[in-house]
Amino acid sequence: VNVGCVPKKVMWNAAVHAEFIHDHADYGFETPSVKFNWRMIKEKRDAYVRRLNDIYETNVKKAVIDIIRGYGKFTADPQPTIEVAGKKYTAPHILIATGGRPAVPPDSEIPGASLGITSDGFFDLEELPRRSVVVGAGYIAVEIAGILSTLGSKSSLLIRQDAVV
Repeated sequence: VNVGCVPKKVMWNAAVHAEFIHDHADYGFETPSVKFNWRMIKEKRDAYVRRLNDIYETNVKKAVIDIIRGYGKFTADPQPTIEVAGKKYTAPHILIATGGRPAVPPDSEIPGASLGITSDGFFDLEELPRRSVVVGAGYIAVEIAGILSTLGSKSSLLIRQDAVV
């Protein structure tokens, strides 16, 4: 919800609108001086995600579910038990929502790696980059490259390939 599906769909929809505007002239519409405001869509997208987070948290509380934030681990206790920050929690049902964080290799492994951003960093961009390079060929990389390109960034997609085809 925070740095994945929902905000990516907002950006994808912005790109779809840009593509429609690009094609307007082919359908007889005159659209002089149409400008895209990255900061505005970012602010609206982030506010939308915050609103969803609030809705989800409210629904969890209504369902009388405890939210315990922190790093947890299962214990060796006989009942299902986790320990978070030195405190143990026991319940018949325990959900550990791990989330995830991308790892950036050190510059010693890949020179210049620290100059890049991860897909999470895409959502932190304060402005549309004039040029962008997306490394990878998974669907997230392809979607982000497409979004950036359609919204006006001169984009390249780098794909690792072991053999020339």
